[in-house]
Formats: sequence, C-alpha cells, structure tokens
Amino acid sequence: MSFETISISADDRGVATLLLNRPEKHNSLSARMITELAEAAENLGNDPDVRAVILTGAGASFCAGGDLGWMREQFEADRMQRIAEARRLAMMLKALNELPKPLIGRVQGQAFGGGIGMMSVCDTVIAVEGAKFGLTEVRLGLIPATISPYVLARMGEGKARRVFMSARIFSAHEAKDLNLAANVVSAEELDTAVESEIRPYLAAAPAAVAASKALARSLGPSITDEIIEDTIGRLADTWETPEAREGINAFFDKRKPAWVSG
Repeated sequence: MSFETISISADDRGVATLLLNRPEKHNSLSARMITELAEAAENLGNDPDVRAVILTGAGASFCAGGDLGWMREQFEADRMQRIAEARRLAMMLKALNELPKPLIGRVQGQAFGGGIGMMSVCDTVIAVEGAKFGLTEVRLGLIPATISPYVLARMGEGKARRVFMSARIFSAHEAKDLNLAANVVSAEELDTAVESEIRPYLAAAPAAVAASKALARSLGPSITDEIIEDTIGRLADTWETPEAREGINAFFDKRKPAWVSG
C-alpha cells in the first residue's frame, strides 16, 4: 500500500502501525489524508495477518485538527460541497471506529478538533505527559459536529460538556479523567505502555476479538447512519451562519473575532 499522507508498517507478530505522516503540518487532516485513512482502515480490517493496529503521528503532534487549506476550501465552497467533505470525514471516523481489530492510540503530542475525534474511535489511548488537547471549533464559530458521536460515546455527556463547547485547552491528565485517554506516561515510557496494551491481544483468538468489539459497539451508545447524517447537516448549517463567517475571516486575518471580550 502506497500513501502520500500516512504510512503503514507491520511487525512479524501482525502488529500494524498506522502513522499520520504530515509532521510539518502537525498531522492536520487534509482531504487527501482523510481519504487515505478510510482506505487504510478498510485494508487493515480485511488483512488476516493483522492482529492489532497502533494509530499514532509523526513529529511533535498527534493531529492538530483540520488542515488550513482544507478549511479555506470549505469556507469558499457551497453547501453541497461542504456536506460532501463533512461526509468524507464522518465516513473515515466510522471506518476506524468499526475496524475489526484492536485500535490503540499512541498519542505522542497535541490533539485538537478532529484529532480528538480520532482518539475517540480508538479502543484505548496512551497519551504522553505534557500533551495538550482541545475541542476548539467554537472559537471559529463552528461546532464539533462530525466527531461528536464518537466524543460523546467516549466521554459520556456529563464529562463531554466540560470541554465540548468551551474550546478550553486541557492537559493529558484531564484527558484521562474525561475518559479520552486510558493512561498518561512520560515520552520515555510511551512505547512500553503501548506494548503492554498490545500484548494481551496476541494471546486472544482474532475472530473472537473482532466479534467482542462488535458486541461492545452494539451495546454502547447508538451511532447510526441517521445520527451521522444529522451531524453533517448541523455542520453545514453552522458554516452558513454570520458567526462562522466572522470566525473564519478573523482566523485567516490573524485577529480576534468580534465576540471576544476580556
């Protein structure tokens, strides 16, 4: 498999590493990366030799959210184009969420917006101390729409509401308290901690692991096609608001939007 924005490698045990590989852009999500991640999820899910998958990022950040160029394209697009791009992101998250292999997040740095969504579709996440996190969409006059089913499923409504609509930046230890990360370790301990999550799966029956994961999803919060389409529509609606227009303009103009006070 050959990709431009991600890479996949596997060891002789069947442990695959899915690497977000745009370090110069802090692994921000471009249209190309979103498409490649969806393809990678399908390929890894169908590969009988893959026993578990590690999702991580190259460089200083895990995933900084949406790519600026991609965001500018959405700003200038019409409603149908925005819906198409939101659906692309939603389907990528759905594919990772339904991956029939254990998905372990190795979060070596910051994660914002869509990066939080990607953490939320992992079965477990190990985060490094000092990393920062945030659902920052409302600073732009937008909403964390397409990632919301997975973020709410991961955190639960009560905990999610602490960070979901404030754009507040929070620490790795708070991410653990919010159920977003299972463990927080030093950078030196990160690979050892990830390995400790992987090892038990190598003694488990692969088909039973896949069936157990599907069972857990079926008994957890419902994430139906109707819910996904509703989040896509809500995001498209929000893009058309005066607040979104002001927030995006202010972002690219490198100024504070009109609503900022204090």
